[in-house]
Amino acid sequence: MVIGSGPAGQRAAVQASKLGKKVGLVERMPSLGGVCILTGTIPSKTFREAVISLEGAGAFHPGTKNDHHPAMSKVLQRVSDVLLAEAEVVRRQLERNGVELIRGTGRFKGGNLLEARSLRTLRTVRSKRFLIAVGTRPATPQDVPVDGRIIMTSDEILAMETVPDSMVVVGGGVIGIEYASFFARLGVKVTVIDRHSKPISFIDSQIVDELMSQMKDEGVTFLMNDGVASIRTNHSSKPHAELTLNSGRRITSSTVLYSIGRIAATDTLDLDRVGVEYDERGRLTVDSDYRTNVPHIYAAGDVIGFPALAATSSEQGRIAACRMFGIQAAKMGTHYPYGIYSIPELSMVGKTEEELESMGTRYVVGVARYSEIARGQILGDETGLFKMLFDAEDKRLLGVHCIGTGATELVHVGQAALKLGGGLSYFLETVFNYPTLAECYKVAAYDAANKIGYLPESERLEH
Repeated sequence: MVIGSGPAGQRAAVQASKLGKKVGLVERMPSLGGVCILTGTIPSKTFREAVISLEGAGAFHPGTKNDHHPAMSKVLQRVSDVLLAEAEVVRRQLERNGVELIRGTGRFKGGNLLEARSLRTLRTVRSKRFLIAVGTRPATPQDVPVDGRIIMTSDEILAMETVPDSMVVVGGGVIGIEYASFFARLGVKVTVIDRHSKPISFIDSQIVDELMSQMKDEGVTFLMNDGVASIRTNHSSKPHAELTLNSGRRITSSTVLYSIGRIAATDTLDLDRVGVEYDERGRLTVDSDYRTNVPHIYAAGDVIGFPALAATSSEQGRIAACRMFGIQAAKMGTHYPYGIYSIPELSMVGKTEEELESMGTRYVVGVARYSEIARGQILGDETGLFKMLFDAEDKRLLGVHCIGTGATELVHVGQAALKLGGGLSYFLETVFNYPTLAECYKVAAYDAANKIGYLPESERLEH
């Protein structure tokens, strides 16, 4: 039995079916796909593309957006179309693989018993093994009413009827930064408040600085090292929120988006009944086989915490399904990429400069800018920045970081090189299609080589 139809649950159910097992999947939502399709990954990324389409080529040029506010319905129509299509893809895949779909909210009634309750049905299912893949939901602030009109989380934002005049985003994590950039591009006055010195702090500092610079050009205000001390909503003819910050600053805004992290959606499972342990945020701890402290109950995806990416969740689900039936599937690789779909988008794989410095690793940086890449000029994106980090001793690739058009696709070349142990010589000697953004690898490699006077071995032998 799989609980949840997000990336982890979907992939686990299909994998178990392909192993010849009888598989059931419980889903409480009317549509399939979990948070990934309903309120998270797919909606936010589709929202981004809809914004760029509405704003035209100007989306690549910070500060050149149109002053008008497009109808929210135009933005959300594309989102709705994609959600329906993706949910149908999941349904067909489960059906094609013989997975029995059971509608309702899952709750453990015993060690091997799960109750699935919906408005119309109540069913109890017995199974030898379970996989918990219920994902997460937005954490909500204490003593702050999330009303979906003035104050909201990422779950409510897709139900907005109009584009607001102003928005305060509380929390500079991935979700907060993505929506801040979307609404800024739509002409909304956006303020980002975060208690850290920089947003998305796990990303390379130079890349974050570049993102903040471009978002500031869009009119975004960043209030870092600060937080919300109190908030009051006013439901007058022109509804708004009045915020007082820890610094004493006061802000009035049409809407407030709280993006202060996520908590596991395990509260309805009645885990205490079966003895499954969880932390203060509802997350489950698993071993290398994705087994919880209860031997026949496994967990995968965002519900187990880091890295909480749709792609890694899917792979965790597949591996968990294999391991629970004694199939020793290979471990998930460590070089998985991060993609942040802000405007502009950014992506990374491997180590950051900050990590290498803390480790005491000597490294060299190679940089390429879209302004010197023909494809960047063709796309109208002259602000993109690409960098590679190499070990100064053996010249191995250590990390790839990029901000700009196509960054989340471009990073995969570096991911492959990291996995296969490639280094500076590979990029110096490899021919990339022209004109493509992949030429960034060549330009950045030459930049790194020039800094240390490096020649690939083939050229040294000829010399």
